[in-house]
Amino acid sequence: MQGESTMNKTELITVMAETSGLSKKDCDAALAAFIATIETALKSGDKVQLVGFGSFEVKERAARTGRNPRTKEPVEIPASKAPAFKAGQAFKEAIQ
Repeated sequence: MQGESTMNKTELITVMAETSGLSKKDCDAALAAFIATIETALKSGDKVQLVGFGSFEVKERAARTGRNPRTKEPVEIPASKAPAFKAGQAFKEAIQ
């Protein structure tokens, strides 16, 4: 896949199966397990670091005042947590 296209889950699983030689069913299960494991780790406050690829962690967002775009009135935005991925150097270089 090249250019500005977006790979969906089905296409990702197909490519994973072709690359690994595993069945699509096994790749689907592996992808689901990977996602669930990352979610569980982040919920527990852990950071997941894959050397050469990158790291997944939770970023804390402080409470802040925003504006309602229609009325321009100030709106309090509560503190929140957001998942974040930071690409590792090797991964960044691989896609250059």
